[in-house]
Amino acid sequence: MAVPQGREVAVAVRLDNISIVVPVLNEASSLEGFLRPLYESCAKDCEILVVDGGSGDNSVQIAEKYSHKVIASRPGRARQMNMGADHASGTILLFLHADTVLPANFQNLIIDEMQKKNKSWGRFDVNLSGKQFMFRVIETLMNFRSSVTGIATGDQAIFIRKSLFDLVDGFSEIPLMEDIEMCKKLKKKDSPLCLKQRVVTSSRRWEENGIWRTIILMWQLRLAYYLGKDPVLLKSKYQ
Repeated sequence: MAVPQGREVAVAVRLDNISIVVPVLNEASSLEGFLRPLYESCAKDCEILVVDGGSGDNSVQIAEKYSHKVIASRPGRARQMNMGADHASGTILLFLHADTVLPANFQNLIIDEMQKKNKSWGRFDVNLSGKQFMFRVIETLMNFRSSVTGIATGDQAIFIRKSLFDLVDGFSEIPLMEDIEMCKKLKKKDSPLCLKQRVVTSSRRWEENGIWRTIILMWQLRLAYYLGKDPVLLKSKYQ
C-alpha cells in the first residue's frame, strides 16, 4: 500500500537477539529430541551454541546437525557456559540445560519483557516433567522461593544481557552451585525479571533417586554452600 507523501511511518526496530548456550556431556540418547525442535523454533535473531565437554558418544555429531555452532571444551558446566558466551554473537545470553524445554514464543517473551521492564537478567518459572502430585508441590515451592529470594537455578533457563555477563566476569568456575553464585553476583547489579511462563525440566533425577531423598540432599547441599563448604566436596556428594 502506498504511503501518502509527507507522512512519517514508524518502523519497529528490534535491537536484541538471543544466543542460547547449551553445555553437554554424553547426552546422545536424548540430545536430538531436545535440539531438533529448539533449532526449528529459532528465528533469524536467535542462535544455538552447543558446548561439548569431551563426550565419548556421538553428541557432537548430533549437535552439528541441530545447532549453529559446536564448541569443544574441557568438562565443567560453568567452564562450558563461559566458553559458549565467549563465542556468542547475541546481545542476550540464554543458558539452557539439555533436559529443559523452553515455552513457545520464548524469544519474544524474553526480548519484549526485558525491554518493557528495563531488566538486564531473569529466568522462567519451572515445571517438572513428572506426573506425580508431589512434583506440583516441589515446582510451586521452587518458583515461590526464587521469586522471593531473587535466586534462580539453571533449570529455570537463566538469561542475561551479554554486557552484564561480561561485567560480572561470567560464571565462577566451581564444580557445583555456579548458578547460585551467578545470581548472587547479578543481584548486586539488578533484580531479576521473573517470567511466569514455564520451562519444563526433566524430573528423572528425582524419580531415579527418590523424591524425598533428592529434596533432603539438595537442601543439605544448599545449606552447606551458604555456610562456606568447598563446592568440590559438595560435588562429590551430589554425584
